[in-house]
Amino acid sequence: MINARQEAFKIISKVFSKHIFSDQLLEKANKKLDKNEEERKLLYLLTRGVIKMKDNLDYIISFYTDKKAYAATDRKIKIILYLAFYQLVYCDYIPEYAAVNESVQLAKKNFGEKIGNFVNAVLRSYLRSKEKVRYPQETADRLALQYSFPQELIEIWLRYWGEKKTEKMCSYFNSNPKLHVRVNTLATKREKLLEYFERRNISCIPNRLSNNFLISDDVPEILKNIAFSEGYYTIQDTSAGLIVELLNPQENEAVLDLFAAPGGKATYIAELMNNTGEVVAVDKYPNKVKKIKKTIERLQLKNVKLITEDAFNYGPVAPAFDKVLLDVPCSGWGVLQKKPELRWQETQDIPQLLKLQEKALRVGATFVKEGGYLVYSTCTLNKEENEKQIEKFLEKNPNFQKISEHKNIPPELLKDGYLQTLPFEHNVDGAFAAKLQKIK
Repeated sequence: MINARQEAFKIISKVFSKHIFSDQLLEKANKKLDKNEEERKLLYLLTRGVIKMKDNLDYIISFYTDKKAYAATDRKIKIILYLAFYQLVYCDYIPEYAAVNESVQLAKKNFGEKIGNFVNAVLRSYLRSKEKVRYPQETADRLALQYSFPQELIEIWLRYWGEKKTEKMCSYFNSNPKLHVRVNTLATKREKLLEYFERRNISCIPNRLSNNFLISDDVPEILKNIAFSEGYYTIQDTSAGLIVELLNPQENEAVLDLFAAPGGKATYIAELMNNTGEVVAVDKYPNKVKKIKKTIERLQLKNVKLITEDAFNYGPVAPAFDKVLLDVPCSGWGVLQKKPELRWQETQDIPQLLKLQEKALRVGATFVKEGGYLVYSTCTLNKEENEKQIEKFLEKNPNFQKISEHKNIPPELLKDGYLQTLPFEHNVDGAFAAKLQKIK
């Protein structure tokens, strides 16, 4: 029988040692646990929770271990302690004795009796004197440790939003994500889909920000339902859908999506165009293009042309498109709730990303016909990658102007003419988009 704690231990070890994302590893483990819903939930909770809260857990453990000895402790032994402390601190429904016993057994199984006794001693010490844990007074230090984020990130957010909003942002990113469901308007209507879910006791409510999106807590039920495999709906965060609604594709238009993977935006464009015109979706990774193809087939879309090519090499360059979408690679600060590893990715090179985004704007602009539109979007909250990129582009390209009026977007999501979603205010991923028009 597969044990959720052992699987979580294996996945977290791989994530921390190889700097990879947990999604695919969780998917593989999920198949082994398919019939045991409780273990599946525990696996996801522990894996994502420990990855997110690593710094906070380290800080708490430091009060109950010798500083030098703990610093020299093997990372895998620390992961056993992280798993134990995550259960004790954040999982009220797990009895303390169960969290301790299971963690000690996990330590003994993987490292032997001596390490099992060490883990037991640390946990018992915590349970005897939880009040020893004290957080620093200084705001940036406190938020970074308490909510487990790199301090540099916290300092930037404090400059953007101040203490209260930054704390709300941290809290939101550390909460469990809900599932966003996009109605396939070619196959059904929102009301019909809501009625369908209600008859099957699947929890689902409309999202007030868009008429084509629902929100649900019943993740397995939604993903396994036959209506999903038959293409009546797909999974996409509402913030990503709003970017497409800002683009506002119309029937019989020619639309180019230059960074198409994972395909959610390209397929939504195709749906809004009622299977007319043409959506050219470009991505350089063959495995990702194959996945987009499967989604296109499931949703029964007929107007998408897939091209496996680096966006920067796609051609011939000609101003032939009514609309061009540039959903560029970015730092991903808006999706930290769903991608816990992102906050720790030291390999992110922001200056390099900024150059790539600048190049994407330059290349994408060449495909827009006169009177046509360009939408630049990211899933980050970093102003360097967002507003400042657009300001620089407009300075160099007087034949483009920013469009600030967007009647099909809720006013609360518009700031200075840009689409901007703040996770803690709008309960969606953080996103940014600018709409530009090519003029004479």
